Amino acid sequence: MRLSVLDQSMIVSGRSPGDSISETVELAKLCDRLGYHRFWVSEHHSSDSIAGSAPEVLLAALAVTTQRIRLGSAGVMLPHYSALKVAEQFRVLEALAPGRIDLGLGRAPGSDGRTAFALNPNAAEAANAFPAQLRDLMAWVSDDALPAGHPFRTVRAQPAGLTAPEIWMLGSSTYGAQVAAYFGLPYCYAYFFTEGQGAAEALSVYRETYRPSALHPRPYSAIAVFALAAETQAEADRHFGPREVWRAERERGRFVPLPSPEQAADYPFTEADRARNAEIRYRAAFGTPDRVRQRLTAIAGAHGADEVAIVTAVHDPAARRRSFELLAEAFQIGRPLAQAA
Repeated sequence: MRLSVLDQSMIVSGRSPGDSISETVELAKLCDRLGYHRFWVSEHHSSDSIAGSAPEVLLAALAVTTQRIRLGSAGVMLPHYSALKVAEQFRVLEALAPGRIDLGLGRAPGSDGRTAFALNPNAAEAANAFPAQLRDLMAWVSDDALPAGHPFRTVRAQPAGLTAPEIWMLGSSTYGAQVAAYFGLPYCYAYFFTEGQGAAEALSVYRETYRPSALHPRPYSAIAVFALAAETQAEADRHFGPREVWRAERERGRFVPLPSPEQAADYPFTEADRARNAEIRYRAAFGTPDRVRQRLTAIAGAHGADEVAIVTAVHDPAARRRSFELLAEAFQIGRPLAQAA
């Protein structure tokens, strides 16, 4: 099982959104050294919770500050944009880091309706045309020919090169799974977003309806899971508390900065909140490194996933970095097989 990272540049109380972007860059450099397989960054707009609004720009910074780790978007919300422009952006990224770029795509707005309209007044129509938009993007990214009679058949996305970004479909429903299966693309399910609900169905649909492609003759799936490791369970519990507050606020339609553990300790949870927290804790992977390793391995095995992308939102950046260090040690990633055996 491959181990990767999905980072959202979470905004936290007491620090600026710009600090969140800088912390993402530092985390990517650390995960590069530790041996994680991929490092993905997300796209959200007009949010007081998440600073990552332009993954294509952030990835350019990561491309020139890392050495070996794959880098990608999780994901670019394609209906907001021109497929040609996205292809050009990721062809530039591929030129900066040949053979290391992933283009993860989503159909959801990644924002509220008003913000989606501000990004693209025709976003609703574009969402309905998502498969056709994806077809064009795949051709431009790989420098392949568009279908005969296509009005943009002679248009190319530069810079062309010997390698091309790897396209992924992302989602939290069966729609993305069906699209990924139809086009023969790898698929990542946002387990952390739904707390696992719907994951089994989506991944089953993906495998059962998969159509082999030249690049991917077999289905390949990943799940993005919230995970947090600490030296002790008590420490993990302390750092997990802010996530419970954040989720409770999200349930009320408020997207707020991640509070500190001290702020979280004073939050007035309702009985319904406490029941929801118990469910979140049951489905999440947090605790000592061995416990988290066992939980992630079990989740991946239960869903037939080839890869796990870890999502870790922690108020203290040092605690977040330490979590990734502990999990790298627990999974023995980045080590020769003879040593890891």
